[in-house]
Amino acid sequence: MLAPVLVVTWNVASLRARMPRLLELLELHAPDVVCLQETKCSPENFPATEIHAAGYQVVAHSGGQWAGVAILVREPLGVSDPQIGLDGDPVPAEARWVEATVAGVRIVSTYVPNGRSLDSPEFPRKLAFLRAAAARAEALRAEPLVLCGDINIAPADIDVYDPAAFVGATHVSGEERALLAALCDRGGLLDAYRQLHPDQQQFTWWDYRAGSFHKNLGLRIDLALLSGSLAERLVQCGIDRDFRKGLKPSDHAPLLVRIGVG
Repeated sequence: MLAPVLVVTWNVASLRARMPRLLELLELHAPDVVCLQETKCSPENFPATEIHAAGYQVVAHSGGQWAGVAILVREPLGVSDPQIGLDGDPVPAEARWVEATVAGVRIVSTYVPNGRSLDSPEFPRKLAFLRAAAARAEALRAEPLVLCGDINIAPADIDVYDPAAFVGATHVSGEERALLAALCDRGGLLDAYRQLHPDQQQFTWWDYRAGSFHKNLGLRIDLALLSGSLAERLVQCGIDRDFRKGLKPSDHAPLLVRIGVG
């Protein structure tokens, strides 16, 4: 690429409901790559025409009313070797993983299962997905890699507004955090936000209820994980809270990652 690369990851919580906000983001930030999660579109209802009109190519994995992920790539950047789905995903029909190569960098957009509660049948499924993701990250370790999305894990207590309120809950359990650490270790990946902001507390998700956003009762669960060669070129990583405000916001804010030319 001829200029620093801007990658955005954003759980839009229904793409069709959030299309005006997505188009706003594309115009405001002009990202090179956008990784979307929770698109909630059937393949025939995915708004590819509108996205193409905004100047972006699309690689999408749609699963109907649940989940769904996509990668948008700014023209004229090329997209190659798309892969839909993750080997080892216990419920592949929900469409939680998509990857493609953009200008020599492997890009992954993923939406890790929530897990619901530690005693829910969904929790072992979340752990299985994380193990499968770690295996895939290890397989991709030899190439520059950006693995990003709604990981549904707060990596450390600093990433939680009140750790005491989450004792015994998902997103913060030792098992989840250990599997996230294993994913990073096996893939040789670093948390972009923490590379630049080791001690700063910021969040990417706030519940719609009880004024959580205005009280800043949030979690940092949307991550961009970079291979070492890309982390060395990391220029900027920040959260655009403005997209959690205004008309019809998602409950997540986009995370923006800028990588300089090598």
